[in-house]
Amino acid sequence: MSTVRIPPVLRPAVGGVRELTVDGGTVGEVLEAIYAEHPAVRQQLVTEEGELHRFVNLYVNDEDVRMLEWLDTPVGERDTVLILPAMAGGAG
Repeated sequence: MSTVRIPPVLRPAVGGVRELTVDGGTVGEVLEAIYAEHPAVRQQLVTEEGELHRFVNLYVNDEDVRMLEWLDTPVGERDTVLILPAMAGGAG
């Protein structure tokens, strides 16, 4: 099982926890396992077409999965997956 770090914006959808322990051999499988247990997370991360929103960043052990194998990036038992929705805004 890998550890998934949950950002504050998603914590209400997972019962307020900071981390989940999730089974899955790839990033995509880990996400599907989270969606199965916490369906509200899917609504926040996935478009109506079933694709991840462009503003969702995913990391395995601090490596951006876009530079690896995207959702097919392997995840091991000791790996940490970070879901990080990009924040918008600023002084303006």
